[in-house]
Amino acid sequence: MAITSANQLELLQTAEAVAREKMIEPELVIEAMEESLARAAKSRYGSEMDIRVAIDRKTGRASFTRVRTVVEDEEVENYQSELTVDQAKLYLEDPKVGDEIRDEVPPVEMGRIAAQSAKQVILQKVREAERDRQFEEFKDRAGTIINGVVKREEYGNVIVDIGRGEGILRRNEKIGRESYRNGDRIRCFIKDVRREARGPQIFLSRTAPEFMSELFKMEVPEIYDGIIEIKAVARDPGSRAKIAVISYDNSIDPVGACVGMRGSRVQAVVNELQGEKIDIIPWNDDQPTFLVNALQPAEVTKVVLDEEAERIEVVVPTEQLSLAIGRRGQNVRLASQLTGLDIDIMTEEEESARRQKEFEERTKLFMDALDLDEFFAQLLVSEGFTNLEEVAYVEIDELLVIDGVDDSTAKELQARARDNIEAANRKALEHAVELGVEQSLIDFEGLTPQMIEALAEDGVKTVEDFATCADWELAGGWTTVDGQRIKDDGVLEKFDISLAEAQTMVMTARIQLGWVDPADLETEEPEAEEETEEAGA
Repeated sequence: MAITSANQLELLQTAEAVAREKMIEPELVIEAMEESLARAAKSRYGSEMDIRVAIDRKTGRASFTRVRTVVEDEEVENYQSELTVDQAKLYLEDPKVGDEIRDEVPPVEMGRIAAQSAKQVILQKVREAERDRQFEEFKDRAGTIINGVVKREEYGNVIVDIGRGEGILRRNEKIGRESYRNGDRIRCFIKDVRREARGPQIFLSRTAPEFMSELFKMEVPEIYDGIIEIKAVARDPGSRAKIAVISYDNSIDPVGACVGMRGSRVQAVVNELQGEKIDIIPWNDDQPTFLVNALQPAEVTKVVLDEEAERIEVVVPTEQLSLAIGRRGQNVRLASQLTGLDIDIMTEEEESARRQKEFEERTKLFMDALDLDEFFAQLLVSEGFTNLEEVAYVEIDELLVIDGVDDSTAKELQARARDNIEAANRKALEHAVELGVEQSLIDFEGLTPQMIEALAEDGVKTVEDFATCADWELAGGWTTVDGQRIKDDGVLEKFDISLAEAQTMVMTARIQLGWVDPADLETEEPEAEEETEEAGA
């Protein structure tokens, strides 16, 4: 078949039809045709030739052109597509390197193999254009809800027709008891859109917390308008969820707005989520107050927050314990996800027993260390003294407020406490030296004898060893593994050293050893200050 023999407008009509069917630009189809015809021409005239094809956008006529480029004499590698300046003088008056010489060549006869190859090229180009179009269309829709139709199920994954593309709802992104048949309508959250080798992959989800947020945004106009904001969501998909909301208009109750008249708004979300029970909770910037709200419907007696460890202790009445924990720990788990804190729940009896145990331990400490009777030791504990250091180095006036303590008694108490601390320090240092601690570590500022002993027992015996430690190895910390927070014990954690203090000491050791240049640290600090000033401005 000769290219010029058939109706030349056929090429344009075919390009229009394919573009309309695949919903891509006709220009892309024509470019694919030009490339396929060029390949067919190369197979006829020689693969080393640079043959280009141009299809007239009005008439459909295809013109075949051989292109040769002018290069330096010593750079000629392909004599079919390149020529020297001297050779180019036969075609041009004043040729220069980089000029192109174009000669029109006769159209090729399309054999069966060439036609098949051209068809493959066109299909490939059209497929690539279709993928690009699909990616561009959906990449900005990640984080939104989309309606689709179930096409098929593959190994538990649901393939969803979402109009001009397909999405995949993986098995772990489905709500547990949901099942779908071909043709079912489905509403999903576009979790991610990725460009992959086989084309753009659109990942859908019905278990993502954001899916619930978007559903409420659709049902509650105040959320859509920004008057009410969803601050946090925690879900046990298909079973129960907690959602924290805040209103920026004092006249609007955020919880009531989300519930709706007779529960109409929240019920619409519950129906979409297959009956998932939803607790709507008012947000509060005060974490203990927010946690009390999050543990609803359980009543909370007392809350103790440890901000550094991101842990919180909650005391509830005995009869409320099972309600606070929830079935299989569901209530406390969702409250923990919502607040971002680890929650320890105990009854009033357990908390009272723990406080009593601490009281007895501190009483015994003062009795043994300061040689006091039980009553006097209990007086110290009742006044808030927890260790010997507080007794030894506190202002003497704070001891004089205790009944029965005069000036001489207070001084005697402090002297005994200091003697005991010094004896303990000597014992700790002697043990550390026996373990092989070097004098450089003993002299390091900020480390007490007990700290040095603890480091030696852990194998840290020199300043070099200390400088290689991470701050969390010294102060302790928390690691999140599979959604669970796991405690990392620190060598110096029992001495109440913070992460910031540990980091400062380790950095000081590195500076002493010459591992870190203090000038580098100083240049970083002004930059941070400038950024702060700009933010303030």
